[in-house]
Amino acid sequence: MNRLPISLSHALRMLAGIATVVTAALLLAAPPAAAHPMPHSVLQLDVHETSVAAELELPLSDFSRASGIGLDEDTTARQLSARETAIRRYLAAHVHPTTRRGQAWTVTFGAMGLSRTEQTSTGPYRELTVQATLTPPAGEDPRRFVLDYDVIVHQVVTHTVLVSVRQDWAAGKVAGDGQDDATQVGVIRIDTRTMTVAPLTVDLEDGSIWSGTYAMFRLGAHHILEGTDHLLFLLILLLPAPLQAAGNRWRGLASTRTAVGRIGRTTLAFTVGHSVALAVSAFGRLDIPAQPVEAFIAFSILVGAVHAIRPVFPGREALIAGVFGLGHGLAFSLTLAEMHLSTSQLALSLAGFNLGIECMQLVLVLLALPSLICLTRLRRHAALRTACAGLTAVAALGWLLDRLGVTNPVARAADGAGTHTSQLLLVLVTAAVLAMLWTVAPHRRGDPRRSWRFAHRS
Repeated sequence: MNRLPISLSHALRMLAGIATVVTAALLLAAPPAAAHPMPHSVLQLDVHETSVAAELELPLSDFSRASGIGLDEDTTARQLSARETAIRRYLAAHVHPTTRRGQAWTVTFGAMGLSRTEQTSTGPYRELTVQATLTPPAGEDPRRFVLDYDVIVHQVVTHTVLVSVRQDWAAGKVAGDGQDDATQVGVIRIDTRTMTVAPLTVDLEDGSIWSGTYAMFRLGAHHILEGTDHLLFLLILLLPAPLQAAGNRWRGLASTRTAVGRIGRTTLAFTVGHSVALAVSAFGRLDIPAQPVEAFIAFSILVGAVHAIRPVFPGREALIAGVFGLGHGLAFSLTLAEMHLSTSQLALSLAGFNLGIECMQLVLVLLALPSLICLTRLRRHAALRTACAGLTAVAALGWLLDRLGVTNPVARAADGAGTHTSQLLLVLVTAAVLAMLWTVAPHRRGDPRRSWRFAHRS
């Protein structure tokens, strides 16, 4: 009678033991629990000759919690404007750059804004962006300083700040040249053992004028590769260069020498036009609105496309290329204006940037030249030319409307196609090879009529 209770108790102990083992195994096998990742702050630096420009990107909820300033997901631009004085006062108390000997820098906070963004492993959130200028004492090196910075970190112990250099002309780093946009130089976080935030020492490598000039050369070359509208304008203007105009139609072919001469003069005129505008606007520090300049470029492409279908200004392609080149040069100058370079840096940048544009432009024209000449020898070259010009006109019209404020899918499609410049050139070269094979084939087949037709066209 006493054995049944003992058996039950033993069984219960065994079940409890098994449950414990299974639970432990599941806990060991399961991935470690993690809190929802919180966004970090970003401090991006643009190093200039006598100062450092900084952009603070601050998660709005963490900033509000640390500063005590009422900002939330529903804060409007007007409400932000009303709190700007308090924000500047808070930031001034927590941003202290100094020389390595402890001399204080001057910090000036400028424009502020609200935006919505997203970081890796986080959901979308609102952030506060603040522009600032950090100026060292006279004679001190802006490339080497100590940054005592604890915005948000002093209250939110899990918060981190990524400090990166976005632009450093003297070190050969400029935004938009196809390289990584920013180079991380340090991370600011709280030391949980001492509960203090250590200053970050920024010690950038020595720069040189050659590094900056070469970086601008790369930027100019990259700007042409990425600037689909600039390249498309030149190519569409060169498309009818191997043709002869009669009345309001393109009829017959020009000699190869004539075609090459036209292409050379048109390319040179475009170069002179945008070089003059680039130099005048850059050295004159002209504040040119981007929208009308970009709309003018789209209009120039539209005019070139119409001319490729029906001659509008036959024999005056070089003049038109020079005039429209002025507008394209103004667009190029917008890139330089954003860098806020000194006069000496601007002069070298202008030379390097322009040389990069011309070298890449020359390479692309030389690649396209055989295609433009050979394609006109095809039997149905008129239909092919009209189709290419028609597609270009549609893209240009889409760009023009978009740049005048009317968004449309044509402009988005044209922008997307612009990321495939190399594929476009590959198509041109392939078409030229096929055209040459087609025109050479009659000789091999012994067809005297087709052979004579090609020779007569040439």
